[in-house]
Amino acid sequence: MRNEAVMRRELPKRTGQFKFKDFLHLINGVNPKKGLFLLGMLLSLVTSGASLIVPQLTKGLVDTSGLSKIDSKMLIVLILAFLIQLGFGTIGGYILRYVGESSVKTLREKLWAHLLKLPVDYFDNHKSGESSSRLVNDTSVIKDLITSQFPNFITGAIQLVGSMIILFFMDWKMASLMFGVVPIIVLILLPIGRIMSKLGRKLQAATADFNADASEKLSEVRLIKASNGETFEKTTGGNFIDRIFKVGIKDAKIEAVLQPIMTTAMLGIFVGILGYGAVRIQQGTLSSGSLVAFLLYLFNIITPVASFATFFSQVQKAMGSTERIQEILKTKPEITTNGKTVDVEGKVITANHLNFSYNSDNQILHDVSFTAKPNTVIAFAGPSGGGKSTIFSLLERFYQPNSGSILIGKDDIKNIDLNSWRSQIGFVSQDSAVFAGSIRDNLQYGLNRNLTDEELWHGLKLAYADEFVKNFPDQLNTQIGERGVKLSGGQKQRIAIARAFLRDPKILMLDEATASLDSESEEKVQRALDQLMVGRTTLVIAHRLSTIVDADQIYFIEKGSVTGHGTHKELMKEHELYAQYVNEQMVN
Repeated sequence: MRNEAVMRRELPKRTGQFKFKDFLHLINGVNPKKGLFLLGMLLSLVTSGASLIVPQLTKGLVDTSGLSKIDSKMLIVLILAFLIQLGFGTIGGYILRYVGESSVKTLREKLWAHLLKLPVDYFDNHKSGESSSRLVNDTSVIKDLITSQFPNFITGAIQLVGSMIILFFMDWKMASLMFGVVPIIVLILLPIGRIMSKLGRKLQAATADFNADASEKLSEVRLIKASNGETFEKTTGGNFIDRIFKVGIKDAKIEAVLQPIMTTAMLGIFVGILGYGAVRIQQGTLSSGSLVAFLLYLFNIITPVASFATFFSQVQKAMGSTERIQEILKTKPEITTNGKTVDVEGKVITANHLNFSYNSDNQILHDVSFTAKPNTVIAFAGPSGGGKSTIFSLLERFYQPNSGSILIGKDDIKNIDLNSWRSQIGFVSQDSAVFAGSIRDNLQYGLNRNLTDEELWHGLKLAYADEFVKNFPDQLNTQIGERGVKLSGGQKQRIAIARAFLRDPKILMLDEATASLDSESEEKVQRALDQLMVGRTTLVIAHRLSTIVDADQIYFIEKGSVTGHGTHKELMKEHELYAQYVNEQMVN
């Protein structure tokens, strides 16, 4: 990346204030299947109702004095209640989880689509690994809450409330004894919950940072090995891992305290109820069946309460994930379709007094103006870091100038439909990107139709790439690996040039397009480019004299300003710095 692209805008600060309603708003925004959700909840209600009937039926069986007196109808109803609880519980649980999975699927699709529409400066400020962590890890946290924890919480809450009501009707004295300790437990859990919330956010942030760093470093593993950087990266990655470990240990300590508190409290209630019930049975004020039913209802309460701690912990983690996802969704995307469609063929490109900076501390372009007439080649030359690539970025509308304008004919390009504008540009950079996949996939990437083999081979031939592709066993179906690691630099460059040919662009933008080629290949590709330039406006960034010597106009860029322009011969005579630059930098 060039020096002028290193400057970054400041990142927005998080407010740290987020509420459960924001989570509900996020989920509601992906249009969950509400009808199915209500059906799942209805089945869960039936299941919970069955679980509330079982203790009453068991009470009747226990209070029966002998096996011969057992009511067969009651036994059948008990078995039926078990079957309803099993069947409806299975179906209801599946439906609720299906709704959750489909909601998160839609959320991921929405987030992915939004990420693809974000302007380039967002990705200048955020590592790709950080964004992928939001897309994968944070949505997984939300998925776990919706598909697992939330359905369990709903069914558990129904059992809890129903059991409490029945217990008070059965014996208010025993119920009061049991629920008298609940306020004490709540007072203990509230501060623990707040601590877990903070730790959950720290843990997710630390994990995202490590994911971002690891993704970046693994993508440049060749540089690490070539520079003997393994030891340094081991230490750097170890620091990230240690940070995650320390936060994780704090979280583990809280979990370690929380679970015994819950278990001890529930066990204490159970023992207390059992002892008090035994005394009541001896006094004749309580039947054995009632005590058994009471204990079964107690299990209906203990089981969900024990899982509530996990649920609220997951809620806090989901709040952090929701906040980070909302940060992305609230970032304004590029407006791609809000403009008119303009055919740029045969029209003049005019840049008027462009000023641009990536941040307020360092202005990159200063009052840059140039004109590119149809069927001409305009070259930009000058020292690295002068702003040449930034001019191309403004032409591609990756950024908007701070002031000034770029016109195509009489139309400002900012008023043209973005998709239409970019579809008419063929861009080849000095380090052209290719994706993991086949040569065929890379050649027709971004096109709205599948090209025939004949068309693909024609594009390769124009770029003088057909010969090496034919030498691969799988030819067009050859897998080139991540970032094209199975191709040489020159081969990748010619694939990118062939891709530009196949777009049949009306404006060509070549940023050191032949830099990776040897002299023989460069000469062939230059002849092909000369053929492609006919009837098109071409803008070139180059250091090599052979690339721009025949340009119609050359603009010399120094420290973000145009210090001279004209033909090569004119500049050699009239621009001392250009002549010096040619002699030092551009002559092979």
